Order: sequence, then structure tokens, then C-alpha cells
Amino acid sequence: MLKLLCVTAHPDDEAGCFGGILSKYSEAGVECSVICLTAGERAANRGSAADDEALKATRRREFADSCHHLGVAHCEVLHYADGALDRENFDEVTGRLVHFIRTLRPHVVVSFGADGYVTAHPDHGMAGLFTSAAFQWAARNNRYTGQLEDGLTPWQARKLYYVTAEFSLPERPVVSLAPVTARISISPYLNRKNEAFARHKTQHPLQPVFEHAQHRAGDHELFHLVATAEVTAMAMEHDLFEGIREL
Repeated sequence: MLKLLCVTAHPDDEAGCFGGILSKYSEAGVECSVICLTAGERAANRGSAADDEALKATRRREFADSCHHLGVAHCEVLHYADGALDRENFDEVTGRLVHFIRTLRPHVVVSFGADGYVTAHPDHGMAGLFTSAAFQWAARNNRYTGQLEDGLTPWQARKLYYVTAEFSLPERPVVSLAPVTARISISPYLNRKNEAFARHKTQHPLQPVFEHAQHRAGDHELFHLVATAEVTAMAMEHDLFEGIREL
């Protein structure tokens, strides 16, 4: 079975940034997993949550509901602090992601780039940095050797992609986005993507913002190919698993 791992920073990222491909590939029989690094407790929109712990619990439930709607097979929210991923221990967080890669054994890994995507959110950028290191180190037998002593084996995922866009948001910090190298049609899945985002009821005030951004993006989700297991020339792709099915 082909497998895809998506690493995000906050609940609602999976729907807002990756909902199209998660729906598309889940429906095609790809086993999709999402790891979210924080519970999003610093969100400005808090619903009826009385405190951070209540908001964490609510947003974890919303995340699970959204992932279920997108067809995700495995989803998990980790314990790292929202708004402070740049102050977490890089080795520890990367090690957690290496463990997930070695356990789930995905063929394709997707996340943010260091740019933080169109919002330029530092947590998005850090998620990308952790994921980039984990993608490389999960394949090496000299990294996180304790995991190997516990029975895991190195796993070399075939491709790493960053989500990207062809527009920026002038109200956000300046961002230099990665060039588009993969243009994935999600036209049949736009409604499901919107419905998944709506599962995040605490973030309902952001629905118009999300819909406006989706309108600007059109019926594609865009990605930048960062690394491959086999040396290859850069070319525009229309399938994140291009070249993998033939291996």
C-alpha cells in the first residue's frame, strides 16, 4: 500500500493547507497519516473554551473529526506548545518525527517549508524544519539509534514536498515562497476540504478568510519537491506519487 505522511503545526492546517490531497489520495487507496505538533491553544478564536486546557481538548476533537472526514487513517496531536515551536528542543522534536516515519513508513512526506507558507507563521516554518531533518535522518542507521535497538529499522521515504502558493498575503509578514513543481488537481474534493475546515468550529470566524484564500488558489494544491530518494531532474508533476508506483 502506498502511504503519505503530512506534518502540520496546528489543528485546521490539515484541512486548510492539505485537505485536497488528503481527500484525493485517501479515496485512491493511499494510507494517509497526519501528525500535528501542537493543539493550537494560543488561537485568537476560542469558541466557548474557558481556558487553554479546555481549548486544547476541543481542538483535538475538531482535528480528529476533520481528519476522519478527509479519510485520514492515522492522526495524532502532539504536546508541543503553540506559538513556541522555535523554542522547542530541535533534536527531541525531530526524533519524535523520525520515530513516526520509521513506524508508519510513508513513501511521500508533505509539510510546510521554512518560509511558513502564505501566513509566514513561525510554527509552520519550524514544522517544516523538523520534518526536513526527520525525512533525512529516518533513513540513517547512525541517527536515533535507540529506536533501532527497540526494534525499528531505518526507512527512506521516497519524496519530500513543501506546500506552496502563487500568491502572498500583504497583511502578513514578507515571505519568499518555494517555486511550484507539483500542481495537484483537487477539483472533485473542494467541497470535502471546505467541510473538513468547517469541522473546526472554534475557528468558524476564519471560514471567510479560508474560503477567500481557497478561491485565490483555485482548484489545485501546489507543492515544491524538496528531496527524492533517487536523483532526478526537476520537472512539473501532477501526482505526488509520480514515479513511485513503478518502483
